[in-house]
Amino acid sequence: MKYHNTIEATFLNRPNRFIANVMINGIETTVHVKNTGRCRELLIPGTKVILEKAPNPTRKTPYDLIAVYKKDFGLVNIDSQAPNKAALEWLQSQDYSYIKPEYSYGDSRMDFYMEKDDEKYLMEVKGCTLEVNGTGYFPDAPTERGVRHIRELMKARQEGYHAILAFVIQMEGIDIVLPNAETHPEFAEVFYEAIDAGVEVLYLKCMVNDKSITIA
Repeated sequence: MKYHNTIEATFLNRPNRFIANVMINGIETTVHVKNTGRCRELLIPGTKVILEKAPNPTRKTPYDLIAVYKKDFGLVNIDSQAPNKAALEWLQSQDYSYIKPEYSYGDSRMDFYMEKDDEKYLMEVKGCTLEVNGTGYFPDAPTERGVRHIRELMKARQEGYHAILAFVIQMEGIDIVLPNAETHPEFAEVFYEAIDAGVEVLYLKCMVNDKSITIA
């Protein structure tokens, strides 16, 4: 997926989950943060960030904060909408005969339902922005929704679906994502239960720059 009208800025602070204050060419500006997660290890005062100009010129926050430069590592995309968009582009290249985003299953809305030949697939997508010592981790904050989705995948597997948990790794240089048991022990428990139950885990590595993120 591609971005348009991007610029570089300097991160100052984050008053709440939805906005941040940044410095653009010496002018302090309030921008929208396209990620409600904590991102504490990324959004550090003085850090360089990437902004995309909002399509609506009258919007109160004129830019969206979409990516952050991590010291000694590189650019990390933190746009929470990017993983699903990038995953759809990738799925469209994988020879599925039918792809439906936002598919209702059980008590949840799963990210994708696919068909290939006579086989049915369900895929839930999670974006990974947390890196520690060269390994990706998910989640960076407790996610009861994530636990529920994995349980739905386990149920789907029992009913004959191909059930897939796909981590879109929103940075380069990371090959694997592990469950963040310290942050959310229940997520880690159900993650390993799902693997034992036959749920497939995909680690989708990406090419990331200031204008795009693409599953490689």
